[in-house]
Amino acid sequence: MLEHKKRYLQIAFNDDLLAVNRTLPLIPRSDRIFIEAGTPFIKREGFNGINKIKEIWSGFVVADLKTMDGALEEVDLAYNAGASAATVLGSASVETISLFIKRCKELNLVSMIDMINVEDPLKIVLKLNRPPEVVILHKGRDEETTWGKVIKYKHINKIRSKYDVLISAAGGVDLKEASSAIFNGANIVVVNIVTTADPWTGITSDKDVAKVAEQFLKTIE
Repeated sequence: MLEHKKRYLQIAFNDDLLAVNRTLPLIPRSDRIFIEAGTPFIKREGFNGINKIKEIWSGFVVADLKTMDGALEEVDLAYNAGASAATVLGSASVETISLFIKRCKELNLVSMIDMINVEDPLKIVLKLNRPPEVVILHKGRDEETTWGKVIKYKHINKIRSKYDVLISAAGGVDLKEASSAIFNGANIVVVNIVTTADPWTGITSDKDVAKVAEQFLKTIE
């Protein structure tokens, strides 16, 4: 479903459905753009929120479930809501991650492992019978304002030495960080929709969203 030679922009919505209705229609249509139903969004709006995103965006939609347990049920819920991909935490049990990947494969969903707060992502993947399709190197939003916290691109070559998977970079991504992510071998960069009042980095919703999205697409080509 995903092409290794392409570079993708994943735009994450973490607020509510009102913000999605206001901003999502402004994002240019492209097969290189994924729309993410972020974890805070899903907690606010439930799986019906993912369905509402699909009504606006006919393309690729990521359900950022961050599954920690109950893999089969959560994958099914994401699939029934219309998601194209879903995420499981790298800190979950091997059993949970394995069930998650297996069920995603059965339903033709893209499986993504979020390695937030995982020191050695490769060690996690090595324990699995089947690798995911995407490994996410993730600096958490609570870490964005902490000096010295970075996305650890050193893991990309380690993972790629063993597995032919796509790598996603997330956490405080601006145009400069997006360029760095691609330079270091990432296939996907995740950018948050934010407001001017937010302390986080991303695409500001009260500015020219379409223009900035196009700038990101050009930067990661």
